[in-house]
Amino acid sequence: MTRKTLVIDLDRCFGCRSCEVACKLENNVVLGARWNKVIDVGPVGDYPDIEMYFLPAMCQQCEDPECVKVCPTGASYRREEDGIILVDREKCIGCRYCMMACPYGVRTFNEEEKVVEKCTLCAHLQAIGEDPACVKICPAGARIFGDLDDPESPASIAIKEAGAENVHSLPDVGNKPTARYILHKKTAKWREN
Repeated sequence: MTRKTLVIDLDRCFGCRSCEVACKLENNVVLGARWNKVIDVGPVGDYPDIEMYFLPAMCQQCEDPECVKVCPTGASYRREEDGIILVDREKCIGCRYCMMACPYGVRTFNEEEKVVEKCTLCAHLQAIGEDPACVKICPAGARIFGDLDDPESPASIAIKEAGAENVHSLPDVGNKPTARYILHKKTAKWREN
């Protein structure tokens, strides 16, 4: 099986938000909407022991996505060949059930077109052999794209090199998110977001 997703090295991410900008430009995301957003976690602690990190939040490409389960038209679906969650704009009726079902709040409603939109991992770029725009633009090299089921993919290698104790995911509410975050204790303590 193939599970394409993002691994984000929070030890490297310095919150420049280039990923947000690249995503908006590449995908023509409407004004006021974001398919990818960077959240400041912290600062916490007392001087001089203060911790902070930046948490990019986007579709977690879940293995058992709630958004797909609640979609009445089948517009939200998980692609069999690579596990990417997409929205068929022709089938979307704009009911927003998927937005309510997403535990991460990473779907947006396009008011102009009356459809729900989300990160596609730049499927159109993948189709021509390129990485997602956010991965290509990241000046710190913090965003890593790959197949979790391929031990030779950059994503799998990054996870292995980081060590299990330093690899985290957003809370799993039965949906099995595939996106991973690398954060070593030397940088900051992982906080359930």
